[in-house]
Amino acid sequence: MSLNHREDGCFICGQYPTERHEIFFGRRNRQKAIDDDLVVYLCRGHHRYTAGVHGRDGKELNLMLKKLAQEEYEKTHSRDEFRSRYGKSYL
Repeated sequence: MSLNHREDGCFICGQYPTERHEIFFGRRNRQKAIDDDLVVYLCRGHHRYTAGVHGRDGKELNLMLKKLAQEEYEKTHSRDEFRSRYGKSYL
């Protein structure tokens, strides 16, 4: 169910090098995201910097990735299962 692989470059722009980003992060959700293969590879700009998912201006990008991950998860699970696992729906 992987959204992309390191060999594909950054999920957003295609640039290298990349870093793995667990779409649902934090102590409670990081391992679940890894187990569910809800990860993408992002360049440093889209991962860490101001406009990146962990940056102060990255809220829109972060939400977009969460929506894509939920759509991917719901290909094989229900929305209720997603809510139970990740705490809320993003769709």
